[in-house]
Amino acid sequence: MPELPEVETVRRGLTPAMEGAVIAKAQVNRPDLRWPFPERMAERLTGAKVNQLRRRSKYILADLDTGESLLVHLGMSGRMTVSGDPLGQFAHDHPQHQKHDHVVFDMDNGARVTFNDPRRFGAMDLLDTATAAEHPLLAKIGPEPLGNDFNESYLAERLKSRNTPIKSALLDQSIVAGLGNIYVCEALYRAKLSPRRKANAISAKRIHALVPIIRNVLSEAIDAGGSSLKDFRQADGELGYFQHSFDVYGRESESCKTLDCDATITRITQSGRSSFYCPQCQR
Repeated sequence: MPELPEVETVRRGLTPAMEGAVIAKAQVNRPDLRWPFPERMAERLTGAKVNQLRRRSKYILADLDTGESLLVHLGMSGRMTVSGDPLGQFAHDHPQHQKHDHVVFDMDNGARVTFNDPRRFGAMDLLDTATAAEHPLLAKIGPEPLGNDFNESYLAERLKSRNTPIKSALLDQSIVAGLGNIYVCEALYRAKLSPRRKANAISAKRIHALVPIIRNVLSEAIDAGGSSLKDFRQADGELGYFQHSFDVYGRESESCKTLDCDATITRITQSGRSSFYCPQCQR
């Protein structure tokens, strides 16, 4: 499932096509994805201007001039791609309609935004912009890791009573928004923290050091266009490249990249997910 860097990469790719433009025509080709689309979705979106395109955790939110916001979740295999406009701003002409093109937005600037999702684990909803933060999917999400509210004091306070592995704590969306399996593994490696360590047993000094590491990992991944392992594509259809920089994720039995370390990367299962780490460097 796309994590924060992938969703942010898509948002940035969609912004030139959607922000400030009007949805000249919205086409909805099926009644549902993970759950049913809202009533009259195509009608409510057609003619609406996109005032702002933003991200909250792993969700994209398009704030409309109608007072509603379109909430989008990419799910396991969802893609939002942009095809050409009359000014040649985007990479390619409109492609032929594909089997899993479930929602299509033709913008008044000539761009077309297509939501394609073969596995249909993605989702869309329409909600009141003024109360968007109260939506059930958003209400209990913690601070954004790249924002000011996610800081050393906050993280130390939230973790001091957590008797769970640090890996599980960082995946808890109520503690920090948008972190997923890949980037938690990578951040813990850089912090030299074992994913097995209990969160409340880690010193405040090491927790404080973890905050900028998380920020750096996410920022580097965004700069690389995210990570493409299976289905993820950027809005222009290109792959992300951060997977070529993984230190531990997916590198089971390969050599640790730390100089003078002769250990190999180990994979364990925690809460049904794979954790990759170096048992020698990460304590």
